[in-house]
Amino acid sequence: MGKGQPLKKARKHLSADALFRNIYAGFKKVPDGQPADASLSLADALMSGFALFALKDASLLAFDQRRQGDPQNLRMIFHIQNVPCDTQMRAILDRVSPEALRPVFRDVFAKLQRGKVLERLTFVDGYYLLALDGTGYFSSEKVHCESCMQKSSRNGKTTYYHQMLGAAIVHPDFKEVVPLMPEPIIKQDGQTKNDCERNAAKRFFEHFRADHPHLPVIVVEDALSSNAPHIRECQHYNLRFLLGVKEGDHAFLFQHVGALRERGEVEEFEVFDEATGVRHRYLIGQQVPLNESNTDLLVNFLEYWEIHPDGRTQHFSWVTDLSLDRERAPQVVRGGRARWKIENETFNTLKNQGYQFEHNFGHGKQNLSVVFAMLMMLAFLVDQTQQLCCPLFRAVWEKLGSKKMLWERMRSLFRDFTVSSMREIWEALFHGYEKPRPVFSIDSS
Repeated sequence: MGKGQPLKKARKHLSADALFRNIYAGFKKVPDGQPADASLSLADALMSGFALFALKDASLLAFDQRRQGDPQNLRMIFHIQNVPCDTQMRAILDRVSPEALRPVFRDVFAKLQRGKVLERLTFVDGYYLLALDGTGYFSSEKVHCESCMQKSSRNGKTTYYHQMLGAAIVHPDFKEVVPLMPEPIIKQDGQTKNDCERNAAKRFFEHFRADHPHLPVIVVEDALSSNAPHIRECQHYNLRFLLGVKEGDHAFLFQHVGALRERGEVEEFEVFDEATGVRHRYLIGQQVPLNESNTDLLVNFLEYWEIHPDGRTQHFSWVTDLSLDRERAPQVVRGGRARWKIENETFNTLKNQGYQFEHNFGHGKQNLSVVFAMLMMLAFLVDQTQQLCCPLFRAVWEKLGSKKMLWERMRSLFRDFTVSSMREIWEALFHGYEKPRPVFSIDSS
């Protein structure tokens, strides 16, 4: 089986149904600060929020209408004992600490490891590519909460917003990504200043190493991260790095490499692809100082040009602590360019393929907006696991032609039929099913 191909044998413990059971069990372990006589459990509220995103409902109102119609499938497939209404769900989830959801993400990731699925995503020397990037998912001039960041415009208007630092295991040969629990970029407790991506990265590294103390990864990020404090944080947590750099932002670095080039102290070579006519040009600089203020921080420098027959040229450059030579450089370039998968296969998928990433499902006064974002990412993790591990899921996706059509048909079956598992839904969509004639509750004859 080649890279990027689906597993031919299903992994039952990694099926949607098995993961739903485990996620519900994980939610039952989340500390519940509700009164002892509360009629709705926190686990049911969390699982209802998760189901909202697993089903790709367009709004909380749409999910609530499903609950009012017939909640039997929610109970059977998602194990929810009592489905809360939209108001109840918002009130309960608003009090949940997003950090309390971390063990659930960790448990799904561990199952991918134990199932040997993650091994297929190794990049070089047993290392995984860990792509990081920040993105926004909420902005308003009226709605806000305690953890909202804010910015004021010249006209005096204040905008409130939320961001997150997303993270995912990626591979150049795979469409699938394995998202980890994001790090919220929000106003921290007791702070009056806005949070930032750099501080979020510090927290993420600490949490990542606590969750995965021995996982070998190469952090892949854009040029905003190519600074000495960030690289030293990577080194502190035993994280390899492959970070983009730009000449406009790293003038000293490029000038130093230019001087080495004039003295013939860099390695340059070109590879011609006869099939496409594309020329691949490489420049390698070994152990060069990152900037003038941190001359003791030495990095390896890689510059790359992709020159097409029509003259169109793409240009990239990175700094890394990976060893570089003629054999390794082309592979490292592929790893650096795979950083785009955190934007294309992760954020763009969440925004454009049915997850409604930028929709305000409810903001709350404390944590609701962040909790909903975490539950959405958890649902995305389950879906990506299905793409990696479930041949039936992939077959249905291929048959229907798009994710949007897959989600639409899934919701239709979930609404109109009594089903006991997600596998029943996938089998019906793949093999076909008989459509029953309507049974009227009033005799009109």
